[in-house]
Amino acid sequence: MKIALCIFCVLCAGAALGQNVVGVGSYSAEPLPIVIPNHPEHASQKPMLSEQSLLGTSTYVTAHGERPLWEFAPKVVEVPLGDIARTLRKERQIAKKSAAVFEN
Repeated sequence: MKIALCIFCVLCAGAALGQNVVGVGSYSAEPLPIVIPNHPEHASQKPMLSEQSLLGTSTYVTAHGERPLWEFAPKVVEVPLGDIARTLRKERQIAKKSAAVFEN
């Protein structure tokens, strides 16, 4: 455990030294003052802008005679699951039973 801690410390020290060596020519030690931006008109009332299209220059075009699918698609009648189960139960009762029964 002590060896792992020592190796970790050496690696961290090497990374810190590498950051210090790389940063010598690019950063100065002079402090920079904090500049808070000023937005005086942030909450003032203005008239709304005119409407703009999100699609850009494209337009929506429909051909003559186009109909939505719900007008001419066939209606699908779904059989309830309970009816299917009753039908299967009746078919199983009517089905021919085996004549021979084997018991071990």
